[in-house]
Amino acid sequence: MPKARAELVSVSDTPFYHVISRCVRRTFLCGQDRATGRCYEHRRGWIEERIRLLASVFAIDVAAYAVMSNHYHLVVKLSPDEVEPWSMDEVLARWCSLYKGPPLVQRYHRGDELCAAELRRVEEYAETFRQRLADLSWFMKCLNEPIARQANKEDKCTGHFYDGHPWPSPLRGQPSAVPI
Repeated sequence: MPKARAELVSVSDTPFYHVISRCVRRTFLCGQDRATGRCYEHRRGWIEERIRLLASVFAIDVAAYAVMSNHYHLVVKLSPDEVEPWSMDEVLARWCSLYKGPPLVQRYHRGDELCAAELRRVEEYAETFRQRLADLSWFMKCLNEPIARQANKEDKCTGHFYDGHPWPSPLRGQPSAVPI
């Protein structure tokens, strides 16, 4: 039986992880489908663009990646201590660059006047988002979900696009790949 991700990821042991995410139902992630003649190469750009965006938002560095016809590989470096000095406003801005955010956070961003209880709740949201911005699981969710939605829409189908959860494996030492 596979181990829980929390048991696999230990930044104190190594900050580097190799993650693989594979497509289901013989779906093409990119490349040419010889059976149908359809070309999916444009999807490589979707993934590369999303990786760059997430690497700029999260406290996770992408050391290397490879996009194959039905799966991709990432080598990431987790830097959970990097989020600690971020101000509440920076945390909220980073998170809200990916998601709309709760209505209270939207009001805070607009500069609406908030009572003390509302400000405390905004601070609680910021702490939740701070933890997520250092979390590999959230990084992978933010990478896979939009790509899956876009591909399913293009393929005119619903359901899973990726096979279960991407499982990380620790890397010992530093990878020799060039950062993006």
